[in-house]
Amino acid sequence: MGDSVKVAVRVRPFNGREKQLKSKAIISMDGNATTITNPDDGKEKTFQYDKSYWSHDSFDERADGYLQPTSPKYADQQIVFDDLGRGVLDNAWEGFNCSLFAYGQTGSGKSYSMVGYGVNKGIVPITCDELFKGIDAKNEPGLECDVSFSMLEIYNEQVQDLLTADSPKGGMKVRHHPKKGFYVDNLRTVPVDSFADIEARMEEGTKRRTIAATNMNATSSRAHTIVSITFKQKKTNEQNVSMTKVSNLNLVDLAGSERAASTGAEGNRLKEGAAINQSLSTLGNVISALVEKQNGKKKIVIPFRNSKLTMLLKNALGGNSKTVMIAALSPASVNYEETLSTLRFADRVKSIKTQAIVNETPTEKLIRELREENQRLLDLLGGKAPSNVADGGNSSEQSMDLKRQLEQNSQEMEEMKKSWEQKLKEERMKHADTDAMASREKEKRKTTPHLLNMNQDPALHGVISYFLEKEEVVVGSGRGGKNADIVLRGAGMLPRQAIITCVNNKYFIKKGSANAKVMLNGSKLGDEEESLHHHSRVLLGPSHLYFVVIPSEAESRAAEGLVDKDPTYEDAQAEIALRSGVTTDLSQSPEQLLLKKEIEELTIKVSEANAISTELEKNKVFGIELVPRQNIHGKASVMVIVEDSTNGALWLWSANRFVNRKFVMLEMFNAKLDGDEDWNRDEDSDPFYEPLSSELMIGQSTLFLQPIAYDMDTDDDNVHILNYQGDIEGNLTLSLSPCSSTGARLDENADLIEDPVELLGQEKYYLLEIKSANNLKTKFNNVSVSYEWFDKTEEFRTPQTSGRIDFRISYEKILHVECVSEGFLDWLSMESMPLKVFGDQTNISDGNTKTSSNTAMSRLKTNFMTLSTNFSQVANDEELQKLRREIAFHKKRAERSSRKIAAVKKLVQDCNGQMLKVSDVQAALAAGNKKRFKAAVRAVIAANRAKKFNDSDSTNESSFCLIQ
Repeated sequence: MGDSVKVAVRVRPFNGREKQLKSKAIISMDGNATTITNPDDGKEKTFQYDKSYWSHDSFDERADGYLQPTSPKYADQQIVFDDLGRGVLDNAWEGFNCSLFAYGQTGSGKSYSMVGYGVNKGIVPITCDELFKGIDAKNEPGLECDVSFSMLEIYNEQVQDLLTADSPKGGMKVRHHPKKGFYVDNLRTVPVDSFADIEARMEEGTKRRTIAATNMNATSSRAHTIVSITFKQKKTNEQNVSMTKVSNLNLVDLAGSERAASTGAEGNRLKEGAAINQSLSTLGNVISALVEKQNGKKKIVIPFRNSKLTMLLKNALGGNSKTVMIAALSPASVNYEETLSTLRFADRVKSIKTQAIVNETPTEKLIRELREENQRLLDLLGGKAPSNVADGGNSSEQSMDLKRQLEQNSQEMEEMKKSWEQKLKEERMKHADTDAMASREKEKRKTTPHLLNMNQDPALHGVISYFLEKEEVVVGSGRGGKNADIVLRGAGMLPRQAIITCVNNKYFIKKGSANAKVMLNGSKLGDEEESLHHHSRVLLGPSHLYFVVIPSEAESRAAEGLVDKDPTYEDAQAEIALRSGVTTDLSQSPEQLLLKKEIEELTIKVSEANAISTELEKNKVFGIELVPRQNIHGKASVMVIVEDSTNGALWLWSANRFVNRKFVMLEMFNAKLDGDEDWNRDEDSDPFYEPLSSELMIGQSTLFLQPIAYDMDTDDDNVHILNYQGDIEGNLTLSLSPCSSTGARLDENADLIEDPVELLGQEKYYLLEIKSANNLKTKFNNVSVSYEWFDKTEEFRTPQTSGRIDFRISYEKILHVECVSEGFLDWLSMESMPLKVFGDQTNISDGNTKTSSNTAMSRLKTNFMTLSTNFSQVANDEELQKLRREIAFHKKRAERSSRKIAAVKKLVQDCNGQMLKVSDVQAALAAGNKKRFKAAVRAVIAANRAKKFNDSDSTNESSFCLIQ
């Protein structure tokens, strides 16, 4: 049957942002059960896993920085290793392949569990350390243990070897071997004989990863990192046969899981960053298919080949491996959807079974099999293919594959002939210079002023250093034939971006060119030079962020008892947004703080997109737009506004859509920078292109429903269409009226509803008429209106109407309520029905007023600085409109009541004080509030009967009443 994948979940403490947002904890654990609570309605969902680790609280930080438990509830790094890593290690000694991968949204704590920081070492370093301790402790005669190490990254469906500086353009090839399965062609695997060796190679790989991410402006949260350790044990058995036991340990840190979310309808034209999201999307599909297959469903194709990641994880998920997954969880209510998605993913993974076997083979047999395979390949290349080889010709591509496999086998045979000591000696000679240089750099950082890179991924933060050793250091792109001491690639980087000078051990920075963008501590640098100090933050161009380290200043501050923590990427983001005026440090609500964080994360990205657009001459200007909530119960959102500077066309993109497209923009820019003549793209795949026929929401109207609760028409003949900024875009002419099942309007004077509860239990029909949209801007065309009725199970949409300025919609819809409920009456009395107006910009003409990014940014400043005003303003506007309609509604009710009272008064005058028939009064009131009126009449009749019984013993029932 095989072994099920072992699944554990771990919840981390609140981070600074979540504390600032006053988030509530939504995760609780009881044994191995994990429960998540919906912060909106309090509903709970519980999942069972092999292990549930509580690392949210109940811990203290020791003097050395280790986080130790203060109660048995807390799971520290050692507990997690003992439960998960120890099993991986034990299986490796037995000769099983092992895989351990971490899954979760960005910032959920994956890297902490896998790698850790400082003395809080994670599973990977502890496993490596314990492996070598175990080798030293074995000390068995005749036992030879060989350990080798490799490290790769998958980013944008490209595989990069992190242990070599010369990865091929387009990434390394993933190939398939009939026995070994999928592997990375020419991946460098280095022998190691200590944990120190592995640490050095991991630092080397991390630095290459950081340099690549900086040069490509890539985001590390979109990259998967795989560390592989091959552990071989050679020993002569009792039959005097040399046996080799091989275990492959794959330790996988997956990209942030929130990035796998579908872009939905937004991506119907362009596959938004398809390659960026492909690996995780395919991983989800693979797991779903594996679960279906193991549940007995036949003819299931497992899509391992659909991404590089799933190819390399095939053994871990469906083959020869003992596999463990740890899912990292955020405890915060603001991350409810992402955390729930992670829990569901982990719940599916635990159903998967693998078939692990001990990989033990006689050493001579391994060599013999390689020789035999080489001979078979030589025969194929020489045209002597055996008869069982399928026909199809010996194509050039097939020949290349055969030669490549032959070469790899030959290399493997040569490696097997070498002694372990010889391999180690060769590798140390290769790394001697690199390791010595890394050691010197570490020492140099202690005394020499330098710049350190800032990255949102803690593992890549502070990895790259640029030393400030000259009296004048020029920072620039290195293009245009101008040399730079510090060369930084990227959009918006000029040949001379900035100049850093040293005068009397004091450091200063100034712009290298008049139009260079340089920010110091979040403020734009002017024409004058500014002083640099220890931990000053410097933004060069739109995206290169560094902080300054001046050891002498740090020592002076330490002598004064001042110890500064290194500035974080998040702090620098917030500082830039604040000094640019797009956020404020005033007291804000949790909702405003959440929006502020989203804006901070987008600020640098939008600046970079504008720089790329300028470099590629795409005529698009990007800005951040704060869209206020459309009603009292809605939420504000942060979006990216896109303007065509040639014709004034405007679109709104969600933040997710923009970020996905920006990855493709970066691909285009880097391709052009590398001299690729085919860097540009067709419209179908151009991330900058948005057709004028793309639909956008022009605005929203609100239909107040209170009159319907009293069986009256809404009389909302002309309501405003408000855009995302709350400005009037036009008017919508519409009405909602009680009607018959055929749509015939009812006479609203026929019945007077005093209390909406009188409608309870009735079947009702309402006629919605959307007549026209008027006074729209000339650029809009193909207008339609969407809305949802009470149950919100379906969105209704009017057909598109073409025109200019005024659009005749002429739409009618009978809305049916089978049985009026209290919920429906509450909706009528207290809610409103939003109607969204859509259109395209096909009426637009070229040559409209051009826009600039400054305009878009100033709009954002205005929006955010008045954010609280916007919230209250929308609410106030809605309340004002509602109040006006209530006044009109009550006036209408009063007029209707006055007409009925006038009719009764006329009856009284005509009867000259005589008795009136009940039927006459009912007719005058036109069957007004029948139940209440008849009850009153019966009371009058009963009183008259009692009086007459006392007077004359009469038992006749009177059909008259006295109106006084």
